[in-house]
Amino acid sequence: MERDQTVINTIRFLSVDQVERAKSGHPGMPLGASHIAYIIFDRFLKFNPKNPNWINRDRFVLSAGHGSAMLYSLLFVMGYDINLEDLKSFRQLGSKTPGHPESHLTPGVEATTGPLGQGIGNAVGMAIAERYLSSYFNREGFPIIDHYTFALVSDGDLMEGVSCEVGELAGHFKLGKLIVLWDNNGVSIDGPTSLAWSEDVLKRFSAFGWHVQHIEDGYDLKKLERAIREAIEEKERPSFISVRTHLGYGSPKQDDASVHGSPLGRDLVLETKRRFGWNEEDFYVPEMIYEYREEKIRKGKKAEEEWNELFREYSE
Repeated sequence: MERDQTVINTIRFLSVDQVERAKSGHPGMPLGASHIAYIIFDRFLKFNPKNPNWINRDRFVLSAGHGSAMLYSLLFVMGYDINLEDLKSFRQLGSKTPGHPESHLTPGVEATTGPLGQGIGNAVGMAIAERYLSSYFNREGFPIIDHYTFALVSDGDLMEGVSCEVGELAGHFKLGKLIVLWDNNGVSIDGPTSLAWSEDVLKRFSAFGWHVQHIEDGYDLKKLERAIREAIEEKERPSFISVRTHLGYGSPKQDDASVHGSPLGRDLVLETKRRFGWNEEDFYVPEMIYEYREEKIRKGKKAEEEWNELFREYSE
């Protein structure tokens, strides 16, 4: 648990520092939801950071593209080809960290997202592709196409009509390797989501034919891990997990819409770091993070090497 919290807080505060340095961005989601993305990557995602295009990798789509600083910090921590200088260049012209996720520009970014609903649509498409390719190419004893698609979505994504259309399709196709997690913080850019939204989202996805779960204590890592494991065990239906979180978690602006799309400001950044017992240095990275990166790189290379051997036997 201590390692978990160290990695999660590294992601949180590298993200906050990116936004602060650029004087532009969204610190609320990184503070509130970094632990969700971390648990997916640390416990479940199959990937090789040194070959982001490995065909049988699991996919992670950040549909809530405004949280891109979190994704860049996450990819750095997980061993992808992103360094501290890249993080310091957040939202700067020509950088690898442009301010919303851009596929083919930033290593490890699976889909260009930002327009609300686009990411969940892409994730459903990826899950359909996995289903088709596995049915076409796999043979008994040779599951060469066998991967999951995870998506982290926001309130805004689920307000968009496209989430209904793709949700219906995923349920109809019974895409059991699609897992969508909802960063359920109840805040939009203009204020509480209750200003314009009151539907029961879980009932909606249940009606679409999804397996649904809700975690009220969204910061209980054991409950979060258990819910994702249950989703993976559900083979016949796509899974939807509501995770109750807090925008700007731990900051003086927690649950305030103002933390959605503007920097905290230097004084509040320092106060937030103190609340977490975190080093106040800008872009601070504990030494163990570099060891963690190497561990993820080794694990990823091994996973792809094992798949390459399976594919060689399949080819023969």
